[in-house]
Amino acid sequence: MQIELSEEHQAIQESVKKICAGFDDAYWTAREEEKTFPFEFHRAMADGGWLGITMPPELGGAGLGVTEAAIMMHTVTSSAGGYSAASTIHLNLFGPHAVVVFGNPEQKERMLMPLIKGEDKACFGVTEPDAGLDTTSITTFATKVTGGYRVTGRKIWTSSAQVANKIVLLTRTTPREQCRKPTDGLTLFYTDLDRTQIEVRRIPKMGRNAVDSNATFIDDYFIPDRDRIGEEGKGFHYILHSLNPERILVGIEAVGLGQGALARAANYARERKVFGRIIGANQGIAHPLAESWAALESAYWMLMRAAYLYDAGKSCGAEANAGKFLGARAAFDACTRAVMTHGGMGYSKEYQVERLFRESILLRIAPITEQMILNFIGEKILDLPRSY
Repeated sequence: MQIELSEEHQAIQESVKKICAGFDDAYWTAREEEKTFPFEFHRAMADGGWLGITMPPELGGAGLGVTEAAIMMHTVTSSAGGYSAASTIHLNLFGPHAVVVFGNPEQKERMLMPLIKGEDKACFGVTEPDAGLDTTSITTFATKVTGGYRVTGRKIWTSSAQVANKIVLLTRTTPREQCRKPTDGLTLFYTDLDRTQIEVRRIPKMGRNAVDSNATFIDDYFIPDRDRIGEEGKGFHYILHSLNPERILVGIEAVGLGQGALARAANYARERKVFGRIIGANQGIAHPLAESWAALESAYWMLMRAAYLYDAGKSCGAEANAGKFLGARAAFDACTRAVMTHGGMGYSKEYQVERLFRESILLRIAPITEQMILNFIGEKILDLPRSY
């Protein structure tokens, strides 16, 4: 059993790190304060060929697995950009996965190649105000008409919809009460996001302001048949193929965020002197940081195991969910401790840790809450009765 990164994996890490090094604290602070999308970073990653890391080689992608994508995204989030940097390119890795698996050849070429080249930007329209994590209760409805569908509904927390020109959209095509199972009757589309016909309203939020989040209002919007992915009514089963990779990537992005904050805290603790003593020599400072190191490392290897299992075609639901849980918790704790290590200066913007702290709470909430993960593990792994 060899538990270490291969030479290929280390090469990915080093190449991505070089790109990220071109975008420093000042760049990401400006994007955060101005609430502007990191177009330059997105372009640099596209030019480096990284937006297609999991895409088919015949379309210009690298054809690599979730393991390699996880290494890439961990490196991105460990950089100065934190979770904002990851969110700039995250959707490319899991959002279009249904197109990769279930799209026809024409759709794959038309939809995926512009994403790989960085010409298109996509957003993910699944969550709704009154459904939340209960995806089968969404009410956005697509009515079949000649040549396509007419769609009406509402989506929320649609990231990057202010700059995206494409949307992965989950709708109902059969009312839930008419379906044999709640998961039936959902249909998936990948289509144009026309902001002249769809209202996209930015949500003011606590952090990660370089990448917008939105409430999206869709009224009688026409989507052509050619933009439907797979069969009508099978959309829920299609998005399931994205869920475990999403858990893995979000979890390992959280680990990277936490490790970036931990590195800043350790650097400060080695240099800051109070009462004639370097504060890192105090166990009250050193022990919490050492504990965070251990928690982050543990989460990292759980997530790498989950990625390995996914790429090997093996069951990985428990590992992916547990890794996301552990990574998000460890990141939040590390970012909190980084602020506390800096004392009053941790509350200032100068040392950046307050920005990372504000991002870290999101990872405990989205894309799935800690409670839902624990429900899954309790029911599916420990064979306990369903609680909801």
